[in-house]
This record gives sequence, structure tokens and C-alpha cells, in this order.
Amino acid sequence: STWGDNLIHKPLGMDQELINREYINKKINPLLEKMVVDLLISKPDDIVDFLVDWFNTRRDSLKKEFGIVTKESPVKRKDSHDDDEDEVEDLPMPVVAKRGPRNSVSAEAYGIFNKKQAYVAKVIQKGEDQKRRIRERLEQAFMFNALDEREKEIVVNAMEERRFNAGETVIKQGEDGDHLYVVDSGQLDCYRQFSKNEQQKFLKTYGPGESFGELALLYNAPRAATIICKSDSVLFALDRECFNGIVKDAASKKREKYEGFLARVDLLQAMDAYEKSNIADALKPEKFKQGEFVVKQGDVGDTFFFIEEGEAVATKAMKPGEVPIEVYQYKAGDYFGELALLKNVTRQANIIAKVKQS
Repeated sequence: STWGDNLIHKPLGMDQELINREYINKKINPLLEKMVVDLLISKPDDIVDFLVDWFNTRRDSLKKEFGIVTKESPVKRKDSHDDDEDEVEDLPMPVVAKRGPRNSVSAEAYGIFNKKQAYVAKVIQKGEDQKRRIRERLEQAFMFNALDEREKEIVVNAMEERRFNAGETVIKQGEDGDHLYVVDSGQLDCYRQFSKNEQQKFLKTYGPGESFGELALLYNAPRAATIICKSDSVLFALDRECFNGIVKDAASKKREKYEGFLARVDLLQAMDAYEKSNIADALKPEKFKQGEFVVKQGDVGDTFFFIEEGEAVATKAMKPGEVPIEVYQYKAGDYFGELALLKNVTRQANIIAKVKQS
């Protein structure tokens, strides 16, 4: 039987699970790591076309790098007095050269052989000014959008302030990484070497509120780029344990929560699961007190709202100068604000929080 038969048809025992895990770690993850890193750097709008082109242009170099050798299929011709057609034997499966263990393994996997331990929050002593600055930067860095107030406080306590001089290297491509960094002040240039024979290329400059270094933690991989201080810089560092225990788990839980919520929104039913997951990642909760205006009639609108909790009321002035009257009531699961985006018009009504909501 083939490897595929073993994997699909036979119950997974301890030995088979070890074989599968070794196959994933040695053959699948190294390739996925390169692909995911290039995806996150390029951020293409059309991911499918990007990946098709990515594999087509790198096919030969990838096979060479990963030691994949495809044996040519022997072709046996029948005698001319037999059939005119050629008889071609079945193509053999590609033979993958054995490779030594690899230090870089994508996406940390937890299971029978790698139990995930409960995260024990650590606290690095810091002053109130440091805590305030960290909170401000967390609000700016998209990586921490999914955290609730309790989780943000854990991250604030776990972060460590680090200072670097202009010209100093913070992280170096190819090295192991155990921290991600959030920029508090200064500017840092990002460079990446795409192949061994090329010079490293400048990609972007990081500034206050931006974060970097998460790829090494997300995919348990070596650093994907080199970051060098363009000026004296102050950074806040977050260790791998806190990132995995709080930030990554929170992002996953947020996505699951909001995907379930978005599935009930009629306006989004034509979207596929991938598109809905992108919206779920982009959602950011805002809280409004009872009687507070969420939007005002006549204002320019650039935001689309879903009610997660609470209720709201819509009021509208039918003519200029008239007192607004109630025209609609919203409850959890409803949405509003889409007209300003779809038709590029000003807000058509006031939306006022009826009870505390987010």
C-alpha cells in the first residue's frame, strides 16, 4: 500500500502519528514557511494568482532546495505490427531525498507529544509612565486589536522596554527569535535577502505604534528579515510565551466569535468563509454609553457598525430644522451605516445608544 493508503485508511496509532508529524515537520512546514513569509510581506489582493505564480516561478529552485528528485518514467513501445499506440508505464512517485532535522518548524503544533502548558503571566516591574506609553502603542498596533482589557493588562505587565542606538541591529534574518517588538519611538529600517546570491533589499521603515518580529513566533521559524535602527529607538519587547498564551489565542477566539456573529448578517451572506474571516479580523469593538450618539445625521461616514450587545434607536429630521423623530430600533445582531459607504452619501439618520452597547 502507498503512504496515502496508510494515512487515510488505517487507524492512527502512536507510530503512525509520529510518522505523520515527522513528515509535516520535515517536508511540509519548510515549504509552507517560505510561502507564508512571502505572502505576509507582499500582501497580494489576489492570493490565488500570487500563489500560482509563486509556485510556477520557483518550481525548479524549490525542488533543488528541498532535494526533490523526480525519476523519469520509462516508456516502452510495442512492436510496429502490434497497436500503433505507445504503452506508457505508470509514473513513479517523486522520491524525496532524506534531509537532516530542521531547526525552523512552522506553526507550533500541540498534541499528544507537545502538550500546551497553561500560561503563567509574568510581571516586569515598570513605572506608570512606561505602562501608559505601552497602552498607547498597543492601541495603535493591529496585532493586539483582539485583546480585551484584562489581556491587555497582562501584556503591559509582561512587556520589557529596550533601547537601541542608531545603526544597531535589533533582529537578523535567519536567526532564531523569541520576542516581538512594538516601536515606542524612533525609526527602524527593514531589509530582506531573497536569495543567497543577492544583496539584501530595503522593504520599509517602521515607526511608532508599529510591530515586527511576530513571524518567528507565529510560525516557530527563523527571522524573516533584518531590522536596523535608523535612529536611536525605544522598543517594547514581548516574549514568546506571552505571545502564544495571550495574543495568538485571543486573536483566534476573536475570529471564532465574530465569524459566528457575521454568519447571521444577511448583507454578508454572499461572502465566502475567507472573506468573512477577513472582516472578523478587521472588526474592532467600541463601547457607547446610554444616550450617546454613534453617528449623526449629515456627518460624513466611513464606518460600518454591527451591534454586538445592547440596543440603539434611529432618529431622523425629515426636513431641515425639524425635530428628529424615531424611525427605527436596533438590537443585537443588527447593523447600520452601510448606506454612507455603499452610496457615498452623508449619514441619513442619527443612531443613539439606547442601553450600554458595543
